[in-house]
Amino acid sequence: MALTVLCVSFVLLLVLGVPVAFAIGLSCLATFAVEGLPFETAIQMMVSGMNVFSFLAIPFFIFSGELMLHGGIADKIVAFARSLVGHWKGGLGLANVVASTLFGGVSGSPVADTSAMGGVMIPIMKREGYSAAYAVNVTTHASLSGALMPTSHNMIIYAFAAQGAAGMIAGHAVRGVSIGDLMFAGLVPCFWIMVCMLVAAYWQARKFGYPRSEDGRSMVHPFPGWGTVLRTFVASVPGLFVIAIILFCVMKGVATATEAAAIAVTYSLLLTVFIYRTMTRERLLKSLAKASKTTGVILLLIGVSNMLRYQMAYLEIPETIEHALLTATQNPWLMLLYINIIQVILGIFLDMAAHILITTPLFLPLAMQMGVGPVQFGMMLLLNCALGLVHPPVGSVQFVGCAIGKISIGEATKTAWPYYLAIFIAINLVTYVPGFSTWLPSIITGHRVF
Repeated sequence: MALTVLCVSFVLLLVLGVPVAFAIGLSCLATFAVEGLPFETAIQMMVSGMNVFSFLAIPFFIFSGELMLHGGIADKIVAFARSLVGHWKGGLGLANVVASTLFGGVSGSPVADTSAMGGVMIPIMKREGYSAAYAVNVTTHASLSGALMPTSHNMIIYAFAAQGAAGMIAGHAVRGVSIGDLMFAGLVPCFWIMVCMLVAAYWQARKFGYPRSEDGRSMVHPFPGWGTVLRTFVASVPGLFVIAIILFCVMKGVATATEAAAIAVTYSLLLTVFIYRTMTRERLLKSLAKASKTTGVILLLIGVSNMLRYQMAYLEIPETIEHALLTATQNPWLMLLYINIIQVILGIFLDMAAHILITTPLFLPLAMQMGVGPVQFGMMLLLNCALGLVHPPVGSVQFVGCAIGKISIGEATKTAWPYYLAIFIAINLVTYVPGFSTWLPSIITGHRVF
């Protein structure tokens, strides 16, 4: 009865359009009432879920990204990417991919990446003869790399969600996930996504003859010269340097991930106020307001998701799902395929933070039984969550891109399959080739990463 109330009330609230955080909280409270459990326990679970020191990194990473977003770094990255590849066939599309990947490393947020790059690049691309669907798809799908970059607050959320996982892999006890390992693990998949997006953007540009003039003729801009490339690169380096700061601090043990995030905020302020001189009082207040709102939403999700975790453990939901999947198959390849399919479906309806918090305790123990370590599973999960951001009917990133491009999600989806294919290839490489995500952190940290 309690399980029925939990599932039915949650689904019903989502269908009615209730925000995910409130849907989770209300369905949990309804289940507490049915079970006769005291509401004080629910509040304790909610508060304890948010009262974690490492979560200080979340507002710092978000605020750093907002400072970069409103501080003008996007324009400098676009100028560098355009001077580097803008003279090739479909040059603005290729420049968009490079710029979106680089800015994703600065912001750590696909939505912020799409807002910044889309606001700059989509109108320019439409004006210079690219279709709105092409401009939107290139922007939104390339921005997904922000979910796996070192500045991504979603890695912090996953590390917290994975803390409760326990098991044995190759004789070593697993008590948690290193945020530093996750940061390095995402770099190779990010590079692969960028390469695949470049191929897809170039192929579509050749197929449709982009860019085209009003009379239908193909146009290509001349190469501006290596001097321009060098000058625009130097101008963008200070903004990109925040990625190096975070990785260096974590790799050398100079600071924890939380302290590195605070350093990133300080650096972002100094950069935008004193070096670029683009940060005005209005922009600073806007950055503070947006960072505060996003942080509040995420912490609320963390709190209610911890309540949900308590309910799932009480009702033995993870064990039930594990038993059902193990009954279906004992083959690791098929099991991981089933997990990925379920993740893709859930990603259509759930926000990224909620997706991570709800599904990690369900599938991480099962994935570990199949020989997949917590770092590798983290990359699988983040990629599946990222795909949900551009998948209709919800797709928050695709929604932002389409709003900027002034087209419907359905129109953009018609030509999006090459970019979906690129993400699916990345998901399968991370799933079935462990070294694809674990090789780099293993080399850098000097210990075996799973």
